[in-house]
Amino acid sequence: MTTMAERVSEELTRQMSKVSQSVFDGSRLRVVLLVDVYDGAQQQFLKAYEKLCNQVASVPGHVSDQLCQSIENPSQWLISSEWESAPPFLDWVNSEEHVEMVKPLHGCVRDTRSLRFHVVRETGVGVERSPQRRLQNSPRIGDGLIRHALTFTVRPGSEEKVEKILADYRSPEPRVDDSTRLCRTSLFMHGNRVVRAIEVRGDLLAALRHVARQPEVRAVEEAINPYLEQDRDLNDQESARIFFTRAALPAVHHVTTDGMAWGERCALYYPAVPGRGMRLAELLAQYDEMVAEDPTSPVLRSTIFQRDDVVVRLLDLREESGLQPVVPPSAHAAELKSLLDGEAARMSLVTDRRSNA
Repeated sequence: MTTMAERVSEELTRQMSKVSQSVFDGSRLRVVLLVDVYDGAQQQFLKAYEKLCNQVASVPGHVSDQLCQSIENPSQWLISSEWESAPPFLDWVNSEEHVEMVKPLHGCVRDTRSLRFHVVRETGVGVERSPQRRLQNSPRIGDGLIRHALTFTVRPGSEEKVEKILADYRSPEPRVDDSTRLCRTSLFMHGNRVVRAIEVRGDLLAALRHVARQPEVRAVEEAINPYLEQDRDLNDQESARIFFTRAALPAVHHVTTDGMAWGERCALYYPAVPGRGMRLAELLAQYDEMVAEDPTSPVLRSTIFQRDDVVVRLLDLREESGLQPVVPPSAHAAELKSLLDGEAARMSLVTDRRSNA
């Protein structure tokens, strides 16, 4: 029989091992974009930015932005923007409107790097202190992993061929450099939709570039090109850039209750009513936070990915635990169902590869 002291110890251990990361806490968002401009293209870049700035000013949730140029290297620029919270920024940055809006920048920019931060503390004269200017109450505790996904669709009727191509390849070298490695890659399909979820320790961008350069990965990407609904040319930088921009499926919520255990991995697909994907993801996040407080729950980890009307819930379950209902029986179940544009479903697992390197 478990003693009271043992139960208390188990509960403390569970709480200490819990990791929760979310875009739904309501706090302000600071976005930093590091830009490397081609030599001699500074004026062209400034003109494109000013046009973009005027367009962004009318986007709901946008507060302000700054454009800065390095005092040491005129080719290095920094764009810093503030948003009321993360969801309106993500809605905008993942939209077709944004894809079209930033096209004028591509001709004068060599490289970019986007960083997103919730505001935890701020000081200074004139800083507002109002209920609308929310800050995080405490810093989050992470597990050192960055989670990201890509999604795209293939032509109906080609699903079986595509699945075989995607399943039949050699995993790339997990070590990227001294500080970055690819930890896990899971690939799922449902109908003609493909979802590839990755976990990286270190630099996500460096890991993505590393994987894209591997001959075995490049061969697979070229093999599925004829079956894609959205055409792409991986030898054309602009074509590849637009494809992967549209394919990006960011993680908007993650909760871990046992960081050490490996479980059965599955993915659930939720097609959202147009314009309601973020709200659907938020309801699923609220449910997963509640489940994480239950020590008897079969869920070890949950990550919710969302872009536009595509919502994917990636779960790690305790072995032989069985899968809970696809649409969870939460207090918001009725609203959640009303946000679905079709049936939610379990996706088919194509590959799940992890590395201990």
